This record gives sequence, C-alpha cells and structure tokens, in this order.
Amino acid sequence: MGGMVQDEGSSSVTSSPMQCFPLIPLSPAAQLMSPPVPWLRELKSDERGLCLIHLLHNCASHVAAGQLEHANACLEHISLLAAPDGDTMQRIASHFTEALARRVLRSWPGLYRALHPPAAPGRPPPDALLARRHFFDLCPFVRLAFVVSNQAILEAMEGERVVHVVDLGGPASDAAQWAALLQALRARPEGPPHLRLTVVHDHKEFLDLTAVRLTEEAERLDIPFQFHPVVARLDNLDVEMLRVKTGEAVAISSVLQLHTLLAADDAAAAVAGHRRKTPSPLAKNPSMAQLHRIVQMNYQGTLGELLEKDHANGRSPSQDSASSSSLALAPSPKTECFLASLWGLSPKVMVVTEQESNHNAPTLTARFMEALNFYAALFDCLESTVPRMSVERARIEKMLFGEEIKNIIACEGGERRERHEKLEKWVQRQELAGFRRLPLSYLAMLQARRLLQSYGCEGYKVREEDGCFFFCWHDRPLFSVSAWRFGRF
Repeated sequence: MGGMVQDEGSSSVTSSPMQCFPLIPLSPAAQLMSPPVPWLRELKSDERGLCLIHLLHNCASHVAAGQLEHANACLEHISLLAAPDGDTMQRIASHFTEALARRVLRSWPGLYRALHPPAAPGRPPPDALLARRHFFDLCPFVRLAFVVSNQAILEAMEGERVVHVVDLGGPASDAAQWAALLQALRARPEGPPHLRLTVVHDHKEFLDLTAVRLTEEAERLDIPFQFHPVVARLDNLDVEMLRVKTGEAVAISSVLQLHTLLAADDAAAAVAGHRRKTPSPLAKNPSMAQLHRIVQMNYQGTLGELLEKDHANGRSPSQDSASSSSLALAPSPKTECFLASLWGLSPKVMVVTEQESNHNAPTLTARFMEALNFYAALFDCLESTVPRMSVERARIEKMLFGEEIKNIIACEGGERRERHEKLEKWVQRQELAGFRRLPLSYLAMLQARRLLQSYGCEGYKVREEDGCFFFCWHDRPLFSVSAWRFGRF
C-alpha cells in the first residue's frame, strides 16, 4: 500500500539516524538505565515501522512475564514514535501501547479502577455508535456479510409462505440488512411470504427504531410483516424468547456475535492464564546485529507485508501462537448448549459471520501476535481508502478498533468479550451441535463481487473455500461467512 510511506523518499541507512540503531537501549538492563534516544523522532517511515514492531513485541513479552520496569521502558521509547494521526504503523502502535499500558495498570486494581471506572450500563456512547456507522460506510465487510446472508436466506426460503428470520443482533445489527431482504422477497416470482422478524438486542431504543423503519418499509412494499423485539444479550438469551411457531420456516443470522459467548465459558481459565507469568519465546531479544540487518532491508510496503518481513528475518511466531492455531477445540459448555438449542429450532438455514483470527488464546503473547497482524490489515484498509486527517477514520480507529484491541490485550475473564476464533473452530462447533454445511452459492459470490466493485479499491477480495466465503484485504482473510442447515444425528 503506497499510502503508508508518505514521509521522505527511500531511506538510506548510511545517511540517516538508523546507522546508530544498535545504540538504542533495547536490552532489559539498558532499558532501565538509559532514557529514550531523541533522534528516534527523525526516523523515516519504514525504519520507524520496523523499530515500532520490535519495541511492541518486546513490550508485550515483558508485560506477559511480569517485568513491569522493562515494559515501562519500552513504552517510553514507543511514545516517541507512535501517533494516533500518523502513518499506519504509528497509528496502530498508539492503540496497542494504550492496551499494554492498561494491562500493566491492572497489576494495581485500585489504581486501575480509579483511572478507569466501570462504564454505567446503558446505550453505548454516541462516538462508538458513529464509529460503527462509519465502518459500515467506509469498509465493505459488514455490507458483504449482509448481502451474502440475505442471498442464502432467499435461496433457503424459496417457495415458503411463512418465514421467520431470527437476527441474533449485537452491535453489527442494522435495519438496512432487513430492508434489503424485504425488497428481495417482494421480487420473488411466487410473491412475498408472510415475514416474521425477531431481532435480539440489548438496547430497547435500537429495537424501537428498527421496528418503525421496517414496518414502514413492509407497508410500502405491501408485504405481510411482524416485528418481534427481544431485549437481551446473547449470553443470557433463552431460545424460548424467540417464540418460534409450528409451521414457520426458520432462518437464523449471526453477524460478529457468537464469539461473545466464549467469555462465559472461559472466565475461570482466563483468570488463571492472566496470573501465570511464564515467559514466552518473544522475551528473548534478538541481538543488535540481527536487528540492524532487518533495518538495512530498507523495506517499503503495506504494514502487513512489513510484519511478514519481520517474521521472515529472525522473528518467528511464538510457540503459543502456533499451538493456538491447532484444531483442538477447548470445552465451551455455554456455546455448545446455545448452538444445540438453535439446532432444536430446525432452521432451514443459519448464516454465521465471524472475524477470521484467533484472539482467544490463553496467553497474552499469542493474542498479541494475532491481533497485531489482524488489525494491521484493517488499519491498512483505511490508509488506502480514507485520508489521514478524516474525522470518520479517527473515530473508527479509536472507538471501534482501539476498543477491541484494548479488550483483547488488557482484559481477562468475563470482561474479555472479543474472543474471535477462526472458521475451523466454528465448523467444529456447528457440526458438534448437529448442523450440516450448506454451501454458499455462486450467485452470492457474484453479488459480493459486484458490491466490492462499487468501492473502487483493488485490495478488497472475496474468496471461496469449501462452500464458505472469506472477505480479504489483499491475501489476508479478515472475516468468514458460512451457512448451515438443520441435520439429524
């Protein structure tokens, strides 16, 4: 991505402050003895990016190992380089730095609660709601999920006269998805069915507004329509609240929601993992000579490519990260019970959209590595399509990506709700619950690609694999969509 390197032209190690890079006090002992080096501010974009990656890795290792003085020294160096309004690496570093600092502060619970009192329950702050709206408008991923989900529902409900769609809701829920479905149902050759829509959401105000908009749209299209609101969070939802009736053809849609159930399953284990102080392989710093060779690459490209290059030159993923990608499925009673109860509704189709990354590893270093690569791609998306000084971009990065990063890195137990897992894990859970794979259609792929063309950016891609779709930034999958049907054991 050309937008990332917007400072000077190509860098030269021999003509820049990076020739002194080996003198940066990155070893634990030196970190505690030396102040940050002022010329760090003079680094060019690609040099600064590599330096930030190195510092963030080391900082995460020190935090995970409980070496708080060393972590503080890393944070001090990073503060000279990171900036929430800078280039891609500077921006992402500022959010990961805040997350790591919060993690450190949690070592003193009283101090942490004084500085970050629990938010009062209720509707999210206006900026958070605006951030989600901006993400919906500026990036295609949620729109793609809606288009593909609606097409799968249309195909599964062909010929049905009474259709009950259940939206499992959550922050990604949007009346626009169901307004589009109403229009598509109206265009059916056999005419529209009687549509009953149940939306699960923890804010009554959202449900009230959604009901008004969709009822008006259904009246305009002359479609028999009932709206059934359920005020609840997914982790305390009883399927009896959905009021599915005999004779209804049931469809279920879940967009970026199912992973929140894993918090209830893993609360005790997460607390134990937070208290464990086992150093990871990341705690072993590379020699200054190795680091200098990395810098001499004089590399320019996207942040994702920069991270890959860093790994290829002496920094391999941690053993924790490797083990976290294993197909072994941790017990998740809450999630398994919930999916089994949905299976009991005998749905003709259930469409699931989830983040394609493993942010549910038990160790901090494994989550950190996965999150850094995942959010690097998302920040790259915005760098390629939205000006740096955009207010909308700043809201997305701070109130959406930044809050998710803090939750993944700084929180444990029931507070850590952003427990994203890859499709391979959700396939296992769905099949254990009795669901059978329902391949997404070629027509759904065509509609997704048509939507991407409207964004005018070549970096966005849709890939099909085993009947499921992956929404990618270049070659990096970021979100997955899979469809399932009721199956008998």
